[in-house]
Amino acid sequence: MVFQKVVVIDARDHMLGRLASVVSKELLSGQAVVVVRCEQVCVSGSMIRNEMKWARFLHKRTAPNPKCGPFHHVAPSRILFRTIRGMVPHKTNRGATAMAHLKCFDGIPAPYDTMKKMVVPVALRVNRLRPGRNFTVLGELSHKNGWKYKELVKRLEATRIAKSAEFYAAKKAATAKVGAAKKSDQFAAVNAELAAGGFM
Repeated sequence: MVFQKVVVIDARDHMLGRLASVVSKELLSGQAVVVVRCEQVCVSGSMIRNEMKWARFLHKRTAPNPKCGPFHHVAPSRILFRTIRGMVPHKTNRGATAMAHLKCFDGIPAPYDTMKKMVVPVALRVNRLRPGRNFTVLGELSHKNGWKYKELVKRLEATRIAKSAEFYAAKKAATAKVGAAKKSDQFAAVNAELAAGGFM
């Protein structure tokens, strides 16, 4: 998938670190990547364990001037962005250029809702996490730590899914009409004449 115009990755049910490592390599090779549905990324470990890890992370600060960072983003898209940034030499020109080719979104905004989305098989939870192991959904963890847009994203996703289902039903009906028209006897004579002229 290297050097296509843009690659859209659906992050649903992917492991955070595994996905970040694959995306970082693609960015460094020059690939433009868009990651959608970041709120459904998974992190290994139970919710309690990850809440404790997040609480320890929140206490990290710059002692002389906390305004200088580190900045603790709570949106799932920003958490994924920061994870990927940690795997890229972002302070060099090469790394900064690579990070400029990355976009992360909660939900699936336009125009990416109508584009083909891909998955990363080596990063899928069903492939990387043993059955029965605990995992945490990043959107739930963010919601517990101050992310305010969980319900909004959920509502927009429901609207998008309904709209997508409506579009698919209309497309399927149109395809069925075309298939029925091709099989009908009404166009048999026309098709035979076109075939004789070498147009079929």
